[in-house]
Amino acid sequence: MIHSARSVPPEKMEKRRPLLIVEDDPALLKQLGWSLSDYECLLASDREQAVAQVRRHAPAVMTLDLGLPPNPDRPDVGLAVLREVIALAPDTKVVVMTGQNDRANALKAIALGAYDFLAKPVEPDVLTLTLERAYRLYELQQENRRLAAAQSASALSHVVTGDPEMLRLARTTEKVAAADVSVMLLGESGTGKELFARALHERSARKRERFVAINCAAIPETLLESELFGYERGAFTGATKQTPGKIELAHKGTLFLDEIGDLPLALQPKLLRFLQERSIERLGGRDSIAVDVRVVCATHRDPKAQIADGQLREDLYYRLAEIVLSIPALRSRAGDPALLAHFFVRKFAAAGKRGSMSLGPDAIAAIEAHGWPGNVRELESAVKRAVIMADRNQIQAADLGLDTSSGDVAALNLQTIRERAERDAVVRALGRANGNITKAAELLGVSRPTLYDLMARSGLRSAGSDAQAQEAP
Repeated sequence: MIHSARSVPPEKMEKRRPLLIVEDDPALLKQLGWSLSDYECLLASDREQAVAQVRRHAPAVMTLDLGLPPNPDRPDVGLAVLREVIALAPDTKVVVMTGQNDRANALKAIALGAYDFLAKPVEPDVLTLTLERAYRLYELQQENRRLAAAQSASALSHVVTGDPEMLRLARTTEKVAAADVSVMLLGESGTGKELFARALHERSARKRERFVAINCAAIPETLLESELFGYERGAFTGATKQTPGKIELAHKGTLFLDEIGDLPLALQPKLLRFLQERSIERLGGRDSIAVDVRVVCATHRDPKAQIADGQLREDLYYRLAEIVLSIPALRSRAGDPALLAHFFVRKFAAAGKRGSMSLGPDAIAAIEAHGWPGNVRELESAVKRAVIMADRNQIQAADLGLDTSSGDVAALNLQTIRERAERDAVVRALGRANGNITKAAELLGVSRPTLYDLMARSGLRSAGSDAQAQEAP
Protein backbone atom coordinates (compact mmCIF):
# COMPACT_ATOMS: atom_id res chain seq x y z
CA MET A 1 0.00 0.00 0.00
CA ILE A 2 1.24 3.53 -0.85
CA HIS A 3 1.42 6.12 1.90
CA SER A 4 1.83 9.80 1.11
CA ALA A 5 4.04 11.81 3.45
CA ARG A 6 1.43 14.54 3.97
CA SER A 7 -1.64 15.99 2.38
CA VAL A 8 -0.66 18.01 -0.68
CA PRO A 9 -2.91 19.84 -3.15
CA PRO A 10 -3.42 17.71 -6.29
CA GLU A 11 -2.04 20.39 -8.57
CA LYS A 12 1.33 20.18 -6.78
CA MET A 13 1.56 16.40 -6.61
CA GLU A 14 2.71 16.07 -10.23
CA LYS A 15 5.60 18.45 -9.66
CA ARG A 16 7.14 16.41 -6.84
CA ARG A 17 9.56 13.63 -7.67
CA PRO A 18 8.77 10.20 -6.21
CA LEU A 19 11.16 8.94 -3.52
CA LEU A 20 10.90 5.47 -1.99
CA ILE A 21 11.93 5.29 1.69
CA VAL A 22 12.51 1.78 3.06
CA GLU A 23 12.86 1.86 6.87
CA ASP A 24 11.63 -0.54 9.59
CA ASP A 25 11.64 2.02 12.44
CA PRO A 26 8.10 3.58 12.37
CA ALA A 27 9.24 6.77 14.12
CA LEU A 28 12.18 7.30 11.78
CA LEU A 29 10.05 6.36 8.76
CA LYS A 30 7.52 9.02 9.68
CA GLN A 31 10.24 11.56 10.43
CA LEU A 32 11.90 11.00 7.06
CA GLY A 33 8.57 11.30 5.30
CA TRP A 34 7.91 14.67 6.90
CA SER A 35 11.45 16.05 6.55
CA LEU A 36 11.55 15.15 2.83
CA SER A 37 8.26 16.85 2.00
CA ASP A 38 9.66 18.25 -1.26
CA TYR A 39 9.41 14.70 -2.64
CA GLU A 40 6.41 12.44 -3.15
CA CYS A 41 7.44 9.94 -0.49
CA LEU A 42 6.52 6.28 -0.95
CA LEU A 43 7.01 4.46 2.35
CA ALA A 44 7.86 0.80 2.97
CA SER A 45 8.82 -0.95 6.21
CA ASP A 46 9.76 -4.46 5.01
CA ARG A 47 11.03 -6.42 2.05
CA GLU A 48 7.64 -7.23 0.54
CA GLN A 49 6.43 -3.64 0.63
CA ALA A 50 9.71 -2.34 -0.79
CA VAL A 51 9.69 -4.75 -3.75
CA ALA A 52 6.02 -4.05 -4.43
CA GLN A 53 6.68 -0.30 -4.53
CA VAL A 54 9.60 -0.77 -6.92
CA ARG A 55 7.56 -3.03 -9.21
CA ARG A 56 4.74 -0.54 -9.37
CA HIS A 57 6.58 2.78 -9.50
CA ALA A 58 10.22 2.10 -10.53
CA PRO A 59 11.29 5.22 -8.57
CA ALA A 60 14.29 7.18 -9.73
CA VAL A 61 15.77 7.27 -6.21
CA MET A 62 15.21 5.33 -2.97
CA THR A 63 16.73 5.10 0.48
CA LEU A 64 17.24 1.63 1.96
CA ASP A 65 17.84 0.61 5.55
CA LEU A 66 19.91 -2.58 5.54
CA GLY A 67 18.43 -3.74 8.86
CA LEU A 68 14.95 -4.97 7.94
CA PRO A 69 12.60 -7.53 9.55
CA PRO A 70 12.60 -10.35 10.37
CA ASN A 71 16.30 -9.83 11.22
CA PRO A 72 16.75 -6.08 11.76
CA ASP A 73 20.11 -6.62 13.43
CA ARG A 74 21.60 -8.22 10.32
CA PRO A 75 22.06 -6.77 6.80
CA ASP A 76 20.95 -9.94 4.96
CA VAL A 77 17.39 -8.85 4.20
CA GLY A 78 18.44 -5.32 3.20
CA LEU A 79 21.08 -6.67 0.82
CA ALA A 80 18.51 -9.09 -0.63
CA VAL A 81 16.17 -6.16 -1.25
CA LEU A 82 19.01 -4.31 -2.97
CA ARG A 83 19.63 -7.25 -5.29
CA GLU A 84 15.95 -7.40 -6.22
CA VAL A 85 15.77 -3.66 -6.84
CA ILE A 86 18.82 -3.74 -9.10
CA ALA A 87 17.26 -6.62 -11.05
CA LEU A 88 13.81 -5.01 -11.32
CA ALA A 89 14.82 -1.38 -11.86
CA PRO A 90 18.53 -1.16 -12.71
CA ASP A 91 18.33 2.61 -13.23
CA THR A 92 17.01 3.31 -9.72
CA LYS A 93 19.60 5.02 -7.50
CA VAL A 94 19.70 3.33 -4.08
CA VAL A 95 21.07 5.31 -1.14
CA VAL A 96 21.84 2.81 1.63
CA MET A 97 21.32 3.81 5.29
CA THR A 98 23.60 2.01 7.75
CA GLY A 99 24.63 2.06 11.39
CA GLN A 100 27.76 3.90 12.49
CA ASN A 101 29.82 0.71 12.65
CA ASP A 102 28.54 -0.95 9.52
CA ARG A 103 30.95 0.38 6.91
CA ALA A 104 31.87 -3.11 5.64
CA ASN A 105 28.26 -3.91 4.71
CA ALA A 106 27.84 -0.47 3.21
CA LEU A 107 30.78 -1.12 0.89
CA LYS A 108 29.27 -4.52 0.06
CA ALA A 109 26.07 -2.70 -0.94
CA ILE A 110 28.05 -0.35 -3.18
CA ALA A 111 29.64 -3.38 -4.84
CA LEU A 112 26.14 -4.78 -5.50
CA GLY A 113 25.10 -1.59 -7.26
CA ALA A 114 23.99 0.91 -4.60
CA TYR A 115 24.52 4.55 -5.56
CA ASP A 116 25.84 5.76 -2.14
CA PHE A 117 25.63 5.06 1.59
CA LEU A 118 25.05 7.26 4.63
CA ALA A 119 25.64 6.44 8.30
CA LYS A 120 22.84 7.00 10.80
CA PRO A 121 21.93 9.42 12.23
CA VAL A 122 21.89 11.33 8.96
CA GLU A 123 22.04 15.10 8.80
CA PRO A 124 19.02 16.36 6.79
CA ASP A 125 21.19 18.65 4.65
CA VAL A 126 23.59 15.82 3.82
CA LEU A 127 20.69 13.51 2.95
CA THR A 128 19.04 16.11 0.74
CA LEU A 129 22.31 16.83 -1.08
CA THR A 130 22.92 13.11 -1.67
CA LEU A 131 19.40 12.61 -2.98
CA GLU A 132 19.65 15.60 -5.33
CA ARG A 133 22.90 14.27 -6.75
CA ALA A 134 21.26 10.87 -7.27
CA TYR A 135 18.28 12.45 -9.06
CA ARG A 136 20.62 14.49 -11.24
CA LEU A 137 22.58 11.39 -12.28
CA TYR A 138 19.35 9.52 -13.02
CA GLU A 139 18.04 12.39 -15.16
CA LEU A 140 21.32 12.63 -17.09
CA GLN A 141 21.29 8.90 -17.80
CA GLN A 142 17.66 9.03 -18.95
CA GLU A 143 18.40 12.00 -21.21
CA ASN A 144 21.37 10.17 -22.74
CA ARG A 145 19.12 7.18 -23.33
CA ARG A 146 16.47 9.35 -24.97
CA LEU A 147 19.07 10.96 -27.22
CA ALA A 148 20.45 7.55 -28.19
CA ALA A 149 16.93 6.30 -28.91
CA ALA A 150 16.18 9.39 -31.00
CA GLN A 151 19.38 8.91 -32.96
CA SER A 152 18.51 5.26 -33.49
CA ALA A 153 14.95 6.13 -34.48
CA SER A 154 16.15 8.66 -37.05
CA ALA A 155 18.14 5.98 -38.86
CA LEU A 156 15.25 5.68 -41.31
CA SER A 157 12.60 8.21 -40.36
CA HIS A 158 10.30 7.16 -43.22
CA VAL A 159 9.73 3.73 -41.68
CA VAL A 160 6.82 3.19 -39.31
CA THR A 161 7.73 0.10 -37.30
CA GLY A 162 8.12 -1.32 -33.84
CA ASP A 163 9.68 -4.57 -35.07
CA PRO A 164 13.25 -5.09 -33.78
CA GLU A 165 14.40 -6.62 -37.08
CA MET A 166 13.17 -3.62 -39.07
CA LEU A 167 14.78 -1.23 -36.60
CA ARG A 168 18.09 -3.06 -36.98
CA LEU A 169 17.70 -2.88 -40.76
CA ALA A 170 17.09 0.87 -40.52
CA ARG A 171 20.28 1.35 -38.50
CA THR A 172 22.22 -0.82 -40.98
CA THR A 173 20.84 1.22 -43.87
CA GLU A 174 22.15 4.41 -42.32
CA LYS A 175 25.61 2.90 -41.95
CA VAL A 176 25.65 1.57 -45.52
CA ALA A 177 24.38 4.88 -46.91
CA ALA A 178 27.63 6.61 -45.99
CA ALA A 179 29.71 4.04 -47.91
CA ASP A 180 29.78 4.52 -51.68
CA VAL A 181 29.10 0.86 -52.54
CA SER A 182 26.55 -0.91 -54.69
CA VAL A 183 23.60 -2.23 -52.68
CA MET A 184 21.10 -4.96 -53.53
CA LEU A 185 17.74 -4.87 -51.75
CA LEU A 186 15.91 -8.18 -51.45
CA GLY A 187 12.27 -8.53 -50.44
CA GLU A 188 8.81 -9.47 -51.55
CA SER A 189 6.76 -7.06 -53.65
CA GLY A 190 5.30 -4.28 -51.54
CA THR A 191 7.81 -4.42 -48.68
CA GLY A 192 9.23 -0.97 -49.41
CA LYS A 193 12.41 -1.61 -51.37
CA GLU A 194 12.28 1.75 -53.15
CA LEU A 195 11.78 3.50 -49.81
CA PHE A 196 15.04 2.00 -48.56
CA ALA A 197 16.74 2.87 -51.85
CA ARG A 198 15.71 6.51 -51.44
CA ALA A 199 16.90 6.43 -47.84
CA LEU A 200 20.32 5.22 -49.00
CA HIS A 201 20.45 8.18 -51.39
CA GLU A 202 19.16 10.80 -48.95
CA ARG A 203 21.70 9.81 -46.29
CA SER A 204 24.67 9.67 -48.63
CA ALA A 205 27.08 12.32 -49.86
CA ARG A 206 25.13 12.30 -53.15
CA LYS A 207 21.86 13.49 -51.58
CA ARG A 208 21.93 16.86 -53.36
CA GLU A 209 22.11 15.15 -56.77
CA ARG A 210 19.49 13.16 -58.67
CA PHE A 211 17.86 9.91 -57.61
CA VAL A 212 16.95 8.21 -60.91
CA ALA A 213 14.77 5.09 -60.84
CA ILE A 214 13.93 2.63 -63.60
CA ASN A 215 11.85 -0.52 -63.38
CA CYS A 216 13.54 -3.19 -65.46
CA ALA A 217 10.36 -5.28 -65.57
CA ALA A 218 8.06 -2.50 -66.73
CA ILE A 219 9.88 -1.56 -69.96
CA PRO A 220 9.88 -3.80 -73.06
CA GLU A 221 13.22 -5.44 -73.78
CA THR A 222 13.50 -3.61 -77.12
CA LEU A 223 13.30 -0.23 -75.38
CA LEU A 224 15.15 -0.96 -72.13
CA GLU A 225 18.64 -0.56 -73.61
CA SER A 226 17.89 2.91 -74.99
CA GLU A 227 16.24 3.88 -71.68
CA LEU A 228 19.35 2.88 -69.75
CA PHE A 229 22.13 4.05 -72.06
CA GLY A 230 20.46 6.74 -74.19
CA TYR A 231 20.80 7.16 -77.95
CA GLU A 232 22.13 9.48 -80.63
CA ARG A 233 20.01 11.12 -83.28
CA GLY A 234 19.31 8.67 -86.09
CA ALA A 235 20.31 5.61 -84.05
CA PHE A 236 16.97 4.00 -84.97
CA THR A 237 13.66 4.94 -86.57
CA GLY A 238 12.09 7.69 -84.50
CA ALA A 239 15.35 8.82 -82.87
CA THR A 240 14.97 12.44 -83.92
CA LYS A 241 17.27 13.93 -81.29
CA GLN A 242 20.13 13.04 -78.99
CA THR A 243 18.73 11.63 -75.73
CA PRO A 244 20.70 10.75 -72.59
CA GLY A 245 19.76 7.54 -70.78
CA LYS A 246 18.90 6.95 -67.14
CA ILE A 247 22.48 6.09 -66.25
CA GLU A 248 23.78 9.35 -67.68
CA LEU A 249 21.00 11.37 -66.01
CA ALA A 250 22.02 9.92 -62.65
CA HIS A 251 25.58 11.30 -62.97
CA LYS A 252 26.89 12.28 -59.50
CA GLY A 253 23.71 10.85 -57.97
CA THR A 254 22.08 7.46 -57.41
CA LEU A 255 20.69 5.04 -60.02
CA PHE A 256 17.99 2.71 -58.73
CA LEU A 257 17.46 -0.40 -60.84
CA ASP A 258 14.20 -1.88 -59.63
CA GLU A 259 13.41 -5.55 -60.40
CA ILE A 260 16.94 -6.19 -61.58
CA GLY A 261 16.09 -9.91 -61.62
CA ASP A 262 14.02 -9.24 -64.74
CA LEU A 263 16.90 -7.65 -66.68
CA PRO A 264 17.20 -9.47 -70.05
CA LEU A 265 20.27 -11.65 -70.46
CA ALA A 266 21.25 -9.76 -73.61
CA LEU A 267 21.63 -6.52 -71.64
CA GLN A 268 23.51 -7.97 -68.70
CA PRO A 269 27.01 -7.89 -70.31
CA LYS A 270 26.57 -4.23 -71.25
CA LEU A 271 25.47 -3.30 -67.73
CA LEU A 272 28.40 -5.28 -66.32
CA ARG A 273 30.82 -3.37 -68.55
CA PHE A 274 29.38 -0.08 -67.30
CA LEU A 275 29.85 -1.19 -63.68
CA GLN A 276 33.45 -2.21 -64.37
CA GLU A 277 34.53 0.80 -66.42
CA ARG A 278 32.08 3.45 -65.14
CA SER A 279 31.52 4.69 -68.66
CA ILE A 280 28.82 4.21 -71.30
CA GLU A 281 28.20 4.60 -75.01
CA ARG A 282 24.84 5.80 -76.28
CA LEU A 283 23.10 3.71 -78.93
CA GLY A 284 24.39 4.83 -82.31
CA GLY A 285 27.29 6.66 -80.69
CA ARG A 286 31.03 6.02 -80.55
CA ASP A 287 32.15 8.32 -77.76
CA SER A 288 32.75 6.90 -74.29
CA ILE A 289 30.98 8.95 -71.63
CA ALA A 290 32.33 8.75 -68.07
CA VAL A 291 29.60 8.45 -65.46
CA ASP A 292 30.01 8.78 -61.68
CA VAL A 293 26.97 7.09 -60.18
CA ARG A 294 26.06 4.92 -57.22
CA VAL A 295 23.98 1.89 -58.15
CA VAL A 296 21.25 0.53 -55.90
CA CYS A 297 19.14 -2.35 -57.21
CA ALA A 298 16.20 -4.36 -55.93
CA THR A 299 14.45 -7.61 -56.72
CA HIS A 300 11.70 -9.81 -55.32
CA ARG A 301 13.39 -12.87 -56.83
CA ASP A 302 16.11 -15.10 -55.36
CA PRO A 303 19.29 -14.03 -57.20
CA LYS A 304 21.21 -17.17 -56.18
CA ALA A 305 18.48 -19.34 -57.69
CA GLN A 306 18.50 -17.19 -60.84
CA ILE A 307 22.26 -17.67 -61.16
CA ALA A 308 21.81 -21.43 -60.83
CA ASP A 309 19.09 -21.34 -63.52
CA GLY A 310 21.24 -19.27 -65.86
CA GLN A 311 18.93 -16.24 -65.69
CA LEU A 312 21.45 -13.94 -63.97
CA ARG A 313 25.16 -13.61 -64.58
CA GLU A 314 27.16 -14.40 -61.46
CA ASP A 315 29.78 -11.72 -62.19
CA LEU A 316 27.01 -9.13 -62.57
CA TYR A 317 25.45 -10.20 -59.28
CA TYR A 318 28.69 -9.68 -57.36
CA ARG A 319 29.14 -6.25 -58.94
CA LEU A 320 25.65 -5.22 -57.93
CA ALA A 321 25.56 -6.91 -54.50
CA GLU A 322 28.55 -5.51 -52.67
CA ILE A 323 26.10 -5.08 -49.80
CA VAL A 324 22.85 -7.08 -49.57
CA LEU A 325 19.94 -5.89 -47.40
CA SER A 326 16.94 -8.18 -46.93
CA ILE A 327 13.62 -6.52 -46.06
CA PRO A 328 11.28 -8.78 -44.06
CA ALA A 329 7.72 -9.44 -45.18
CA LEU A 330 4.97 -7.63 -43.29
CA ARG A 331 3.55 -10.88 -41.89
CA SER A 332 6.83 -11.51 -40.04
CA ARG A 333 6.95 -8.03 -38.47
CA ALA A 334 5.24 -8.54 -35.12
CA GLY A 335 2.84 -5.71 -34.31
CA ASP A 336 3.52 -3.76 -37.49
CA PRO A 337 0.33 -4.56 -39.47
CA ALA A 338 -1.87 -2.90 -36.82
CA LEU A 339 0.63 -0.09 -36.23
CA LEU A 340 0.81 0.71 -39.96
CA ALA A 341 -2.96 0.48 -40.29
CA HIS A 342 -3.38 3.13 -37.57
CA PHE A 343 -0.88 5.32 -39.43
CA PHE A 344 -2.64 4.93 -42.78
CA VAL A 345 -6.04 5.67 -41.23
CA ARG A 346 -4.76 9.00 -39.91
CA LYS A 347 -3.01 9.78 -43.20
CA PHE A 348 -5.96 9.10 -45.50
CA ALA A 349 -8.58 10.48 -43.12
CA ALA A 350 -6.67 13.77 -43.04
CA ALA A 351 -6.22 13.78 -46.82
CA GLY A 352 -9.91 13.04 -47.38
CA LYS A 353 -11.04 15.44 -44.66
CA ARG A 354 -12.92 12.64 -42.92
CA GLY A 355 -12.12 13.97 -39.45
CA SER A 356 -11.12 11.60 -36.67
CA MET A 357 -11.30 7.96 -37.76
CA SER A 358 -10.19 4.83 -35.96
CA LEU A 359 -10.02 1.05 -36.33
CA GLY A 360 -12.61 -1.10 -34.57
CA PRO A 361 -11.53 -4.15 -32.53
CA ASP A 362 -12.72 -6.58 -35.23
CA ALA A 363 -10.75 -4.61 -37.85
CA ILE A 364 -7.56 -4.83 -35.79
CA ALA A 365 -8.07 -8.56 -35.22
CA ALA A 366 -8.67 -9.11 -38.94
CA ILE A 367 -5.60 -7.07 -39.87
CA GLU A 368 -3.40 -9.13 -37.56
CA ALA A 369 -4.89 -12.42 -38.78
CA HIS A 370 -4.47 -11.61 -42.48
CA GLY A 371 -1.29 -12.85 -44.19
CA TRP A 372 -0.79 -9.71 -46.36
CA PRO A 373 0.81 -11.37 -49.40
CA GLY A 374 1.02 -7.91 -50.98
CA ASN A 375 2.74 -6.60 -47.85
CA VAL A 376 2.61 -2.89 -46.97
CA ARG A 377 1.33 -1.92 -50.44
CA GLU A 378 -1.69 -4.20 -50.00
CA LEU A 379 -2.36 -2.92 -46.48
CA GLU A 380 -2.14 0.70 -47.62
CA SER A 381 -4.62 0.09 -50.44
CA ALA A 382 -7.04 -1.71 -48.13
CA VAL A 383 -7.00 1.08 -45.54
CA LYS A 384 -7.31 3.80 -48.20
CA ARG A 385 -10.37 2.06 -49.63
CA ALA A 386 -11.85 1.59 -46.15
CA VAL A 387 -11.43 5.27 -45.27
CA ILE A 388 -13.29 6.23 -48.44
CA MET A 389 -16.06 3.66 -48.15
CA ALA A 390 -16.69 3.48 -44.38
CA ASP A 391 -20.07 4.87 -43.32
CA ARG A 392 -18.91 5.56 -39.78
CA ASN A 393 -15.80 7.00 -38.18
CA GLN A 394 -14.85 3.58 -36.82
CA ILE A 395 -13.59 1.25 -39.54
CA GLN A 396 -14.80 -2.36 -39.34
CA ALA A 397 -13.27 -5.51 -40.82
CA ALA A 398 -15.92 -5.52 -43.54
CA ASP A 399 -14.81 -2.03 -44.65
CA LEU A 400 -11.32 -3.46 -45.18
CA GLY A 401 -12.67 -6.35 -47.22
CA LEU A 402 -11.17 -8.86 -44.76
CA ASP A 403 -12.72 -12.07 -43.54
CA THR A 404 -13.46 -11.91 -39.81
CA SER A 405 -13.65 -15.71 -39.62
CA SER A 406 -10.06 -16.28 -40.72
CA GLY A 407 -9.02 -17.22 -37.21
CA ASP A 408 -7.36 -15.61 -34.25
CA VAL A 409 -4.18 -13.62 -34.41
CA ALA A 410 -1.16 -15.87 -34.72
CA ALA A 411 -0.13 -17.13 -31.31
CA LEU A 412 3.32 -16.66 -29.88
CA ASN A 413 5.74 -19.45 -30.53
CA LEU A 414 5.84 -21.26 -27.17
CA GLN A 415 9.01 -23.14 -28.14
CA THR A 416 11.02 -19.96 -28.13
CA ILE A 417 12.80 -18.74 -25.06
CA ARG A 418 10.85 -16.68 -22.53
CA GLU A 419 12.54 -13.41 -23.45
CA ARG A 420 11.60 -13.76 -27.12
CA ALA A 421 8.01 -14.50 -26.19
CA GLU A 422 7.90 -11.44 -23.93
CA ARG A 423 9.30 -9.23 -26.68
CA ASP A 424 6.82 -10.51 -29.25
CA ALA A 425 3.93 -9.92 -26.85
CA VAL A 426 5.08 -6.38 -26.11
CA VAL A 427 5.55 -5.35 -29.76
CA ARG A 428 2.17 -6.87 -30.66
CA ALA A 429 0.50 -4.95 -27.83
CA LEU A 430 2.21 -1.72 -28.88
CA GLY A 431 1.00 -2.28 -32.44
CA ARG A 432 -2.59 -2.87 -31.34
CA ALA A 433 -2.47 0.19 -29.07
CA ASN A 434 -0.87 2.37 -31.77
CA GLY A 435 2.18 2.91 -29.57
CA ASN A 436 0.11 4.14 -26.58
CA ILE A 437 1.96 2.89 -23.49
CA THR A 438 -1.06 3.03 -21.18
CA LYS A 439 -3.28 1.03 -23.55
CA ALA A 440 -0.52 -1.47 -24.30
CA ALA A 441 0.03 -2.01 -20.56
CA GLU A 442 -3.68 -2.67 -20.14
CA LEU A 443 -3.65 -5.22 -22.96
CA LEU A 444 -0.72 -7.02 -21.34
CA GLY A 445 -2.21 -6.77 -17.83
CA VAL A 446 0.83 -5.01 -16.38
CA SER A 447 1.60 -1.55 -15.02
CA ARG A 448 3.24 1.17 -17.09
CA PRO A 449 6.60 0.94 -15.21
CA THR A 450 6.60 -2.84 -15.76
CA LEU A 451 5.96 -2.32 -19.48
CA TYR A 452 8.78 0.23 -19.67
CA ASP A 453 11.03 -2.30 -17.95
CA LEU A 454 10.02 -5.03 -20.44
CA MET A 455 10.68 -2.65 -23.34
CA ALA A 456 14.09 -1.69 -21.95
CA ARG A 457 15.12 -5.33 -21.46
CA SER A 458 14.03 -6.21 -24.98
CA GLY A 459 15.58 -3.13 -26.61
CA LEU A 460 12.21 -1.85 -27.79
CA ARG A 461 10.76 1.64 -28.13
CA SER A 462 7.32 3.00 -28.78
CA ALA A 463 7.00 3.80 -32.48
CA GLY A 464 3.43 4.95 -32.80
CA SER A 465 3.84 8.28 -31.04
CA ASP A 466 5.88 9.89 -33.78
CA ALA A 467 4.38 8.03 -36.70
CA GLN A 468 2.33 10.99 -37.87
CA ALA A 469 5.43 12.79 -39.03
CA GLN A 470 6.64 9.79 -41.01
CA GLU A 471 5.96 7.94 -44.21
CA ALA A 472 5.45 4.19 -44.17
CA PRO A 473 7.38 1.68 -46.25
